[in-house]
Amino acid sequence: MLGLILAASGILLVVAAPTLVRSLQEESAPITSRPVEAGPQLPPYVVAPAVRLERAAAPKPTRDPATGAPTRLVVPQLGVNAPVVPIPVTNGILLPPSNPQMLGWWDQGAMPGALRGGALITGHTVHTGGGAFDNLETLHKGDRVQVRTAQGVIRYAVTSVTIYDKGQLAQDAQRVFSQTGPGRLVLITCEDWNGSGYDSNAIVFAERLA
Repeated sequence: MLGLILAASGILLVVAAPTLVRSLQEESAPITSRPVEAGPQLPPYVVAPAVRLERAAAPKPTRDPATGAPTRLVVPQLGVNAPVVPIPVTNGILLPPSNPQMLGWWDQGAMPGALRGGALITGHTVHTGGGAFDNLETLHKGDRVQVRTAQGVIRYAVTSVTIYDKGQLAQDAQRVFSQTGPGRLVLITCEDWNGSGYDSNAIVFAERLA
């Protein structure tokens, strides 16, 4: 069962279903870019659809010696160099850190560098500016992303940037946030400020570089 959730100015990730942990969605659509809108600042932001995602199996086989819990995300194209902290699902909601300059990694999903599953990192968009992921949707295929762990640095290249409205995200959630497909990085934030909340999500998919 999928649901929808809107919250003031931030991202809420929800999971529905008895044996599933809730979270977000996924990939492979044409690259889309939209400008960040201005407006009054609000507290944490929105991720619209509730999505169910299978808990990552542990242990996971890995191909990268730097595999581990992320501690920092660097996106040179956006001027982002932000700390990353683990965030759990609480009462079906995955809420990013309240500090808009910090990012959250879903700690029941795949780790960056894992052989399988999406390593999900989420952060705030602030429509007046100041969020780490304010301009996430302006990334393009081939842009580089670095994830730092205690074991080293994992380098990624963006493969797609997609704007999902609520209905699209709910429909594609299982594919977008799959924990059974090949390992990849999934970055998500809110998009399309309507004056009181966000109508869409910007989702970036990236694959590891050799």
